[in-house]
This record gives sequence, C-alpha cells and structure tokens, in this order.
Amino acid sequence: MSDVPLDTALPVDVVVVNYNAGALLTTCVSSALQAGAARVIVVDNASNDDSLPALIRSLPAAALSVHRQANNLGFARACNIGAMAANQPYVLFLNPDCIIATDALAQLLKVLTTREQSGMVGGLLLNPDGSEQAGGRRLFPTPRRSFARAFGMFKLQRWFPQTFPDFLLHQQSLPPHPISVEAISGACMLVRRQQLIELGSWDEAYFLHCEDLDLCMRYWRAHLEVVFVPQAHILHHKGTCSQSHRLRIEWYKHRGMLRFYRKFFRPQQNYGKMALITTGIWIRFVLVGLRLGLSPRGRSR
Repeated sequence: MSDVPLDTALPVDVVVVNYNAGALLTTCVSSALQAGAARVIVVDNASNDDSLPALIRSLPAAALSVHRQANNLGFARACNIGAMAANQPYVLFLNPDCIIATDALAQLLKVLTTREQSGMVGGLLLNPDGSEQAGGRRLFPTPRRSFARAFGMFKLQRWFPQTFPDFLLHQQSLPPHPISVEAISGACMLVRRQQLIELGSWDEAYFLHCEDLDLCMRYWRAHLEVVFVPQAHILHHKGTCSQSHRLRIEWYKHRGMLRFYRKFFRPQQNYGKMALITTGIWIRFVLVGLRLGLSPRGRSR
C-alpha cells in the first residue's frame, strides 16, 4: 500500500497506540493512509517486538509521527499523547490490529461533519470471517446489564427483556443508515480534536479497557451524539496485542469496570449496592482467572 498524495488527504490525523502488534501495525497504518489520513501518529508503549522498526522501514517518514515511550503508559494516556501531537481538526483513534476500508474514513468524516449534534462516530467492526464483532455498537453496561452479561443471564432476554437485558447490540439487524447509540468502541473512534480537549480528553486513570465507555458517557452527558456508521467497515483482529498477557488484561478490564461504575453510578447506588457490585466484579475476575488457568492455552504459559 502506498501513501495518499497530500492534496487528496482528509483533514484527519490518525492516532495508533502500539504494543507488540507485529506485522499488523504496518498493515493498519498503510490502510489508514490509503483511506485518506493526512498523517498517522504512532504512540509506541515500549514494544519489544519488531512492529515499530518494520513500520519505519516500510513507510515514508513524511506519513508518520512516531512517539516512543520508555514504559507502557496504558491506552488512555497514549491516546492523549497522540491527540496532543495532532494538528488536524479531526482525530481518528484506531487500534493497531485494525484494517480500515478505503472509503471508511471519508464515510465517518461525512457523518461527523454533517449530522447535527454528533460528537463522535465509529464504524462497523468486522471479525476476520466477515461477521459483526461485539462491542462496535452497544448500550452502557449498567450494573443490571453487566450482571446479566457476566453470568449468562442475558440469554433470557428474549423472554424477559427488562429483567435480563444485554448491552451488546451486534446480534441485532444492521441498520441501513447511521444511527445514534450509547457507546462505540475505542478501536475505531473519530472525534473533533478541540472538542475532545474541551471535554477533558481520555481519563488516564484507566490503564486498559472501559476508557472508551467513559469517554462515550462524557460525550452523552455533554449532549453530544455518539453515532454508529454501518457503511464504514473496519476489519479488527481483536486481541492481537494481548494474547500473551490474558490474565493481566482481565485484571485491567475488571479494574476499569470498577472505576466506571464508581465514577458514573455510585451517586445512584447506596453503599450496600455498591458493595455488591464491587464483590460481583471481583468474583467474576476470579472465575475468569480460574477458567484461563484451566484452559490448555492457560496451562501452557
């Protein structure tokens, strides 16, 4: 894939946070440039593989801005570093294991710039088999919804939708046009750079996971619409950067969930309910840890 000529570039800087993404990093960055990005800003969180050197060897320096970190700073902090380095009015946050379709960036930008009250937009995340990936469009994981999802009770929502609700929407039919949703995925998220700064940027207290939900919640509370654009396709090789640290990733995920609930739902809950929520989160972490430890992949590590 080659770079896009500057006179055809869109007013979008793409921020990619890399941590050992391997060859997918170069593929991701190349796809963003072919989609029309003015520049790709790569924030490398102390990778120890060949992903960053291979990228630099493969693409012209004019197309890249590389920011190497001495330590893994986490996703949210690295996103903020990338956003502060951007100089275009729009910023796309794109995971290094994503390949964005050639027309997808233009599709996202069109919706963001023409849809009244839109604050952020995201596309259709696809699995390698072409199916829709979970998480690209969703509701906020309220304590009730999260409990139903965590313990499998969401499967009863067909008969008891109010009692056992789910927050993932990928099982629903794809809409024919962009629609408002409560949350999209940080794997592909287009925003206005200045608006992001005014809202306080990414919450760096999250290390990994739930920081995108946090940002979506703050956009909604600022009366800015979060939009899912099904016409914008992004192939997502989910989990590429975390395959060798599965238990650690679960730790960060559950800690992020706890911060999200305390930050946005504690005022609505009494101390007893919050204690139950906290206990439930850590019980789930223990169960996940046991499952990982008993699985063949877990035992081999």
